[in-house]
Amino acid sequence: MSKILVIAEHLDGKLNASTARCVTCARALAAEAVDVLVLAADPAAPAAEAAKIDGVSKVLAVARAENAHALAAVLAPQIAAVAKNGYTHVLAPSTTFGKDVMPRVAALLGVAQVSDISSVEGPYTFKRPIYAGNAIVTVEAPADRVLVGTVRTASYAAAAGGGAAPVEALALDVAVPGHTRFVELAQGKSDRPDLQSASRVVSGGRALGSGDAFKIIYALADKLGAAVGASRAAVDAGYVPSDLQVGQTGKIIAPELYVAVGISGAIQHLTGIKDAGTIVAINKDAEAPIFEIADFGLVGDLFKLVPELTDAI
Repeated sequence: MSKILVIAEHLDGKLNASTARCVTCARALAAEAVDVLVLAADPAAPAAEAAKIDGVSKVLAVARAENAHALAAVLAPQIAAVAKNGYTHVLAPSTTFGKDVMPRVAALLGVAQVSDISSVEGPYTFKRPIYAGNAIVTVEAPADRVLVGTVRTASYAAAAGGGAAPVEALALDVAVPGHTRFVELAQGKSDRPDLQSASRVVSGGRALGSGDAFKIIYALADKLGAAVGASRAAVDAGYVPSDLQVGQTGKIIAPELYVAVGISGAIQHLTGIKDAGTIVAINKDAEAPIFEIADFGLVGDLFKLVPELTDAI
């Protein structure tokens, strides 16, 4: 039977929703146990949140001053040490955090990593997207080694709450490297929902023409209680900061509602939104690729349609 270790992603004492999505993937493996590992200077708050996720067997909390910031070089040796305690699988979300730390864990354990798991076919058999999502490949990992993988969280719903797993303090006698140090974290401040976990997202593309024109995107998003995103073309043009970028080289998201305004629908962008529940496209080009996957489409001038839509809500 599988025994799975899920690495919790958290920031400022709050657990990221991607952790609950990882638990859903882990449960698909019909595991004997699904444990969550929380590494922090003070893991109490995120550990308590993790304990409430349905399907979690127990939460392992490691409190070390070095874990105050999510430095991959510092966390990886600790994760690898815990993984050696009888775990068959070690999973983390395929977010910036998971993509940073898990390759190091795999290297320390001497195994290859399975990235972007989108479907579980068996204990060591998975499906994952390749070629910017144009194809899905089935991969099989050796069953006699620890499997290290990242989970494409857009492919999984978050596990429900209501759990009551025990939280165990874990002391690790593991030396961590000192060559990497935290300097600062520069992040955007916004009252809007987090783009990666929002249930509604409104994104703008290069057709908006300027950063100032994005005010109609913000207005619609505020009416919908939605997060704001952007295409790579809009980010490259300097209209909005890079942390709003949606797509293969940005954030992979799966909101219940996705509104694409002035976005043509390049394959790299579609890769990031293909798991959205309902897709609405607004574009003046009726032949734009975005309409091929949109559930609803409006063909016309976005500078006329978007304000009208905002006023109608």
